[in-house]
Amino acid sequence: MADVIRLKTTRPCPICGKPSSQAHHPFCSGRCQDIDLNRWLSGSYVIPAKDEPEAEDEAAEVPAPSEEDDEP
Repeated sequence: MADVIRLKTTRPCPICGKPSSQAHHPFCSGRCQDIDLNRWLSGSYVIPAKDEPEAEDEAAEVPAPSEEDDEP
């Protein structure tokens, strides 16, 4: 007996909710692909990231040496 190959479940288009097509996966059409691309290029989609402290902030945190430490 041949093994049964299960296909992946199809998900709806993330833009309009219609069933996705193989030619435009995971979207249903070229129009929805273009809408998604435009959202990425215009900055509508943002990947959250943790900001690194800037050099100015680090300099403010380092205590300045006192004048008493410089005397012999």
